[in-house]
Amino acid sequence: MTEASVRFIFTLSTLLLCCFLAAGYQPNLNPKQDIRTDPSTMSALKRLPPLLFPATKLHTATVIFVHGLGDTGAGWADAVQNWRRRSRLDEVKFILPHAPQIPITCNGGMRMPGWYDIVALGGSTNDLRRQQDEAGLLVSRAYLSGLIQSEIDAGIPAERIVLGGFSQGGAMALFTGLTGKVKIGGIVGLSSYLPLDSRLPEFLSEGNVNEKTPILMCHGSADPIVPTAFGKESSQILTKTGFQVTWKEYPGMGHSACLEELDEVEAFLGSRLPALGEEKKSEL
Repeated sequence: MTEASVRFIFTLSTLLLCCFLAAGYQPNLNPKQDIRTDPSTMSALKRLPPLLFPATKLHTATVIFVHGLGDTGAGWADAVQNWRRRSRLDEVKFILPHAPQIPITCNGGMRMPGWYDIVALGGSTNDLRRQQDEAGLLVSRAYLSGLIQSEIDAGIPAERIVLGGFSQGGAMALFTGLTGKVKIGGIVGLSSYLPLDSRLPEFLSEGNVNEKTPILMCHGSADPIVPTAFGKESSQILTKTGFQVTWKEYPGMGHSACLEELDEVEAFLGSRLPALGEEKKSEL
């Protein structure tokens, strides 16, 4: 995968998001009814099964990577192929979940793939902090936690699982991983931020098992959608709270990804999920 193709893929993803926000699609016929939290309509929250990339050798580790607003898991399939190209992650299974279509306020209440509602996307930190959708965040956290638990139930040690994501998906990875009840192997947030950051101590009071879990946060310096300053502020909040955060910033990059960044993620995954080798595989 070339640098140009990487930038094209993720620039196209950003353009699609802007088109969704401008035009909208699949109108919510009853906007007063919250299909995410209303018990009478939970069945309306339909989810497609995740896109799976099985390990090419014996499965000893799993990466769950969460896409951004308006995208699908398939939008990150090329990135997974890029991470696997050097055969350093042959024992890793990749799971790319798909967000359900929910009403998005900044999209005029129209439905689009999303992990939680966003009131405004004007390129400011205040937009993303304003009226945060706690109910939606908790519903998606429960879903992603369920994916993690399913891998554990299938025999994969929790510390051999990495949770990551891009943009809104990265926000979900940070929120789910940091406030989760099992210690996982690592957390990745690309072009993202920590939602409900002012209430982090409250959520951590439920348990802080991932305080020593390595976190990789990457961001473009020219991001017009999730401000770089907000991503950096999130990383600083986490560092001050005691989390182990590595911050990487890419000059001139907008709300997208670049080959250098994907290579950084690959190196992080390799360090957190090294191949066990023939001697230790029998222990799983």
